Amino acid sequence: MIPPALATGLAPDDVRRLRATAEFVRDQETSVLLSRVLPGLDGPELRAVADRCRFAHAALLVFPADPPGLRAGLAACGLSDDVGSRPSVVVRDRVAARHGLDAADLDVRILRPAVHGPSGERRAVEVFALTVPPASPLSALAVHERDHDHEAHLAFDVDRPDPLVLRGLRACLARHGAVADGGGYNPHEDGTVFYFATPPGTKTDYRRMELYASGDHRDLLAEHLAERPNPEKDPESDLETDRATALVKVLETDPGTAPGTVLEAASETASESRAAETLLRLLTGAWTTQALATCAALRLPEALSPDVPRSAAQLAREVGASPEALGTLLRYLAMLDVVTEDEDGFRPTALGRLLREDAAGSMRPLALMYGGPFYQSFAHLEHSVRTGEPGFDHLYGENHFVHFARDPGLAATFDRSMAASSRMFDPLPSHPVVTAAAAAPGPRTVIDVAGGTGELLGRILAAHPPLRGILLERPHVVAAARDRLDSTGVGDRCAYRVGDFADVPPAGDVYLLSRVLHDWDDERCREILGHLSRAMPSHADLLVVERLLPADATPSLATAWDLHMLCNTGGRERRADEYARLFEAAGLTLVGHRPLPLDAHVPHVRKR
Repeated sequence: MIPPALATGLAPDDVRRLRATAEFVRDQETSVLLSRVLPGLDGPELRAVADRCRFAHAALLVFPADPPGLRAGLAACGLSDDVGSRPSVVVRDRVAARHGLDAADLDVRILRPAVHGPSGERRAVEVFALTVPPASPLSALAVHERDHDHEAHLAFDVDRPDPLVLRGLRACLARHGAVADGGGYNPHEDGTVFYFATPPGTKTDYRRMELYASGDHRDLLAEHLAERPNPEKDPESDLETDRATALVKVLETDPGTAPGTVLEAASETASESRAAETLLRLLTGAWTTQALATCAALRLPEALSPDVPRSAAQLAREVGASPEALGTLLRYLAMLDVVTEDEDGFRPTALGRLLREDAAGSMRPLALMYGGPFYQSFAHLEHSVRTGEPGFDHLYGENHFVHFARDPGLAATFDRSMAASSRMFDPLPSHPVVTAAAAAPGPRTVIDVAGGTGELLGRILAAHPPLRGILLERPHVVAAARDRLDSTGVGDRCAYRVGDFADVPPAGDVYLLSRVLHDWDDERCREILGHLSRAMPSHADLLVVERLLPADATPSLATAWDLHMLCNTGGRERRADEYARLFEAAGLTLVGHRPLPLDAHVPHVRKR
């Protein structure tokens, strides 16, 4: 029976599909599954492919009504509900193309709860999740996708991928009837996906399979996506493909050859070349940061028009730049998909529009911060790693909060940059703790401790008119918060307190502590939480917003921010169990935590 929580959170059909997928992943042997997917693949050739690939996951697309419903569905199917999520560029773009939608309007997430194969090998169920609330305009899309299961597929990870090996595997799959069926490069995890339609005689219910290769293989992906009957190929590309095919044939006809040995020897040079290219791309990441920051500083997005292309010369006159130099920058921005270029000039993309100051959820302040003071401090990362001390302090001679307080302009940019990631707050007004407070008889007060300019508190008060709020912040921030909350129409229900963590107001019903603890070391965190614990009534709830480090090696934004905290604040990101210990030390207890957008979470904390 489907638990009541799932009735509105995850449709019964999605629960059934999810459970069946998990059971399938647990049962399969790689070589047996390959022979079922590609009938005719057997003997030494099967052995060679199985030596290079391992069954990694089966995937499906589900449509939860909300993130908690998805987590409940995972738990109901025996899957961990404590896994991170990240954007799915490939599936988002495919769904958008099928339904004629703007990809920027779809937030498709990937979750990979782990399962184990018959020999204990680690695998996953790859869950693509597109939130579709009741009565959403996307409801018809969800019905269509469930009926057709376009994104259901089997995935095989390629061991030690390089161009020669990938070409050989693709040639082998093609000989057995697999047909190129799209793919993409996901920058969030630095991996390249090659999708294939399985042959008509496949002996599984899956009609698509995936080869997943870690790293950036977009050159090979372009060949894969061409899908032309007689594509014009570069002679050298043909030669390399033929060599790869011949190497696989060697393994077919010479069973005495150890699987993988010939391929490894033949591909050594190509692998080294690919590694050098990948490392070079990584080393030039600083150029991207500065290009985006310069774009924002010049107000180039404001000068661009989404409807009328503008030339580099026209834009240069408006932003006060050299036409030749600006053309160089624009071409680099086009490579980053910040602008698009055609014969008539340049237009902004969805990414570029986010760098406008007046854009909803503008990320211009973040670009200025990451390309400004934080960029300068990262030049001292070696000092941080050697000493454990913030590079920011080493560069500027003082903590970054003190330094920003001395410069009102910089402080304002920093406060706006914190609001730039406010999309992580979207689900919080509907958190059960908040909705329960709003529904309770009598007045209820939400206290936002170090709440910045009131982005989170304002959302909660706007969603729940019965609630009142108190914002605790530094003097210059309180002034900005007062203006902002007044402008959104909730200022009359909000009081303001100037102070530090020692000044936490008592008698609140819900306390908020958003993106604060990661700024500090454990000792200071225990002190901050101690102030909160002493101020909180016994019935009060505390909602903490932070990024949680994954318990395993799963890629996460929290891992990147952990390095940022080391270099700039002396703080750190933490795992859920590490936060639980900090709460316990302050007389608090972690009740649970829920995921938020942008790889954030909201731990729910109460007094013991």
